[in-house]
Amino acid sequence: MSTDNKKLTGKVAIITGGASGIGEATARLFAEQGALMVVIADIQDELGQQVATSIGASKCSYRHCDVTEEEQVKSVVEWTVQNFGQLDIMFSNAGVVSTSTQTILDLDLSAFDRLYAVNARGTATCVKHAALAMVEGRVRGSIVCAASVVATMAGSKWTDYVMSKHAVLGLVKSASRQLGVHGIRVNCVSPYGVATPLALAAYGRRVEEMEDMYAANMSLEGVVLKARHVADAVLFLASSDSDLVTGHDLVVDGGFRIK
Repeated sequence: MSTDNKKLTGKVAIITGGASGIGEATARLFAEQGALMVVIADIQDELGQQVATSIGASKCSYRHCDVTEEEQVKSVVEWTVQNFGQLDIMFSNAGVVSTSTQTILDLDLSAFDRLYAVNARGTATCVKHAALAMVEGRVRGSIVCAASVVATMAGSKWTDYVMSKHAVLGLVKSASRQLGVHGIRVNCVSPYGVATPLALAAYGRRVEEMEDMYAANMSLEGVVLKARHVADAVLFLASSDSDLVTGHDLVVDGGFRIK
């Protein structure tokens, strides 16, 4: 692929939760698409360093970042701007899944608070500090958040997780309205289930078992939703291909919601 055909030539991106799963797939794709630098921000230090090294030090760096700690998010954003001149793309991807099947009647609020701290508060923190850097640098940037198909659905269980992803969608809609005046686009990607390392560990399943379970619920036959499919959607939202797209929820679900 020639440089002229690459979609992110010269762009600087941060990907939270970039050490594995959808974040890792997106980091690799961004590098392939000509990004000047991809900064992986995660709490999985050894794994994150391995991914950054495999992509190449000239294209990818790793920084420790717990998105529940605002100062750590701020520090990663500031380090990125200081070292690479600006921030063009933030993919706020760090998140956790809920392994409980609790309903509102048996809601464990301590578990709720832990999940919300990452999925909702952590995402808001990433959007805030990415946007501040973009406004200060006068960058017409792109912020992409990881939501979920459940962000627009009712949940018969998994109440805390469903609520947290609804919160992400509300954040995206509000931030896109507020940041449009600065030329900053804010969107989210909403995948159906992907057999990521996080999901496999949470539910104790094998890759094939989990993929078969998810595929059975999709209208689109003969496909398995992979992390790379979601990364492709993030690339679209991060690049100039979506220059007039903001406040949008891009669903990647193989027709799960239309069954």
